Amino acid sequence: MTIIDNEIVQIPTPTGPMRANIFRPTADGRYPGILLYSEIFQVTGPIRRTAAMLAGHGFVVAVPEIYHEFEPAGSVLAYDQAGADRGNALKIAKEVSSYDSDSRAALDHLKGRPDCTGKLGVMGICIGGHLAFRAAMNPDVLAGVCFYATDIHKRGLGKGTHDNTLDRIKEITGEMLMIWGRQDPHVPREGRQLVYNAMADADAWFTWHEFNGQHAFLRDEGPRYDPELARIGYGLALDLFHPRLGEGDVRKAAAGAGESRH
Repeated sequence: MTIIDNEIVQIPTPTGPMRANIFRPTADGRYPGILLYSEIFQVTGPIRRTAAMLAGHGFVVAVPEIYHEFEPAGSVLAYDQAGADRGNALKIAKEVSSYDSDSRAALDHLKGRPDCTGKLGVMGICIGGHLAFRAAMNPDVLAGVCFYATDIHKRGLGKGTHDNTLDRIKEITGEMLMIWGRQDPHVPREGRQLVYNAMADADAWFTWHEFNGQHAFLRDEGPRYDPELARIGYGLALDLFHPRLGEGDVRKAAAGAGESRH
């Protein structure tokens, strides 16, 4: 068993300080880093539990607030229509360049932490899947996991809703894991096929999985949650992160400081 610590940090970005939650094992040692991007609702309970799960498997996990320029620090949008409307409005109010500079700042924070080995991965859910995909364009990202990444196929991220994600796939040098739900209305079959073809044409290194699941099947709140698909998806993610990012150089914890990973 691995005991988890949680702390809050302020990461400087070109558009102001960005609050991020850090989840890590309490055991002394250095661990690979994962930048985890949330849905449009920011750092909700389900996102925190996902981060804790990753940390429990031996990673330092940073979860930034993606709308830090617009919402007070610590803001969480509700899983209701008002929350969805607010999150979707902010999604296209923010400059794409600001999403990218946020990613670089968060990756630099992880890389510079004394408890991180400097080996970096990214993971995201919904809009977070798109943000993780773009974060993977940084050359020091060794692996990325995207759960039903929205708006890649229709270039709908950021102000102006005309992002260049599809044009920059060749910049991704790490291995990608793309996971989709066939019953997800936000990314229809034609959209998934467009993304697949673009990645294949760019000679990206990726694995592709489509399941019979709805949008938000990973979220452990609400009627669309599918525990079995979540278990499979998390397993696939860990199966990518462990070999690509390594085990770290974990040292035995001091007595009473927690349990070391085994």
